[in-house]
Amino acid sequence: MLNAVKTHARYAFACLGAAVLGAAALPAAAGTLDTVKQRGVLQCGVSEGLYGFSERNAQGQWSGFDVDFCRSVAGAIFNDPSKVSFVPLSASDRFDALRAGKVDLLSRNSTWTLEREAGLGLAFAGVTYHDGQGFMAQRALNVTSALELEGAKVCVEAGTTTQANLADFFRANAMKYEEHAFPTSAEALGAFEAGRCNVLTRDQSALFAERLKLGKPGEAVILPDVISKEPLGPVTRADDFPWFNIVKWVNFALVNAEELGVSSATAVEAMASGKPDVRRFVGTEGGLGKMLGLENDFALRAVRAAGNYSEIYERNLGVQSRLGIPRGLNQLWSTGGILYAPPLR
Repeated sequence: MLNAVKTHARYAFACLGAAVLGAAALPAAAGTLDTVKQRGVLQCGVSEGLYGFSERNAQGQWSGFDVDFCRSVAGAIFNDPSKVSFVPLSASDRFDALRAGKVDLLSRNSTWTLEREAGLGLAFAGVTYHDGQGFMAQRALNVTSALELEGAKVCVEAGTTTQANLADFFRANAMKYEEHAFPTSAEALGAFEAGRCNVLTRDQSALFAERLKLGKPGEAVILPDVISKEPLGPVTRADDFPWFNIVKWVNFALVNAEELGVSSATAVEAMASGKPDVRRFVGTEGGLGKMLGLENDFALRAVRAAGNYSEIYERNLGVQSRLGIPRGLNQLWSTGGILYAPPLR
């Protein structure tokens, strides 16, 4: 009897092992990826208009840091960055739209939090921009620190982590303030410019962008204080791990590309490289793309689509752009920042 039990146990374990191996061997091209390929276009949720991150010009053309990430994903899948349909979403609509399948991917300056993953059933595919919440004050208020904002009238977008952080900051510092919450960031900015409040709070990167929209940008000052951690990144639904993996590894590929010296300008040169890590990156060794359900050169395709991380950052946000934001924390880990990606191997 004992031998029979042992035999049955060994058989069950063998079956379980075969099932696990079989699952691992299944192609990653399932669910969202299949839908995107059949549709022939990636549907990407972006903000309704934030300088440097996602904005549409008079001709209907989109540009920005978040927009370029969408193009990178399209490049990895189709080898064509134009195969993206951009869907502008408000802060209050963005996650519902993603959960309902109205977009395949959300690339919309969204903060990675536990509640959004565990509570909403979403998955953040890494961090593309390390940000922090700050304050923009009317210059006439004559303050140089957020700790001088006792009694301030603060405009904020409702239903965001920004609103919760605002309350935490003033409570932690035993300060009083008057909150003016608005459904959209545009309304909050309009109220600030109209003088209904003398302070506007948003992520620091967004404040640089919003100040440019003011009729008199020089009359507003961005305070140096950073009161929160705001890791911004692309978001997928949590019920499709293969798709989440694709978005995550496109993100990592852009960072690794900068570290390896692979850019949109050196793509052809990279194909001829003899370095093992570069050969794996461009797909001539390793067969890594097939594991994701993509072509083995998916990472190089992503870089060709919009550039490596440095190219995307500098073009849209960097010191030579109209926003003029230094890379700061968003430098590579090897050059003083905290930008770090697992290796493609």
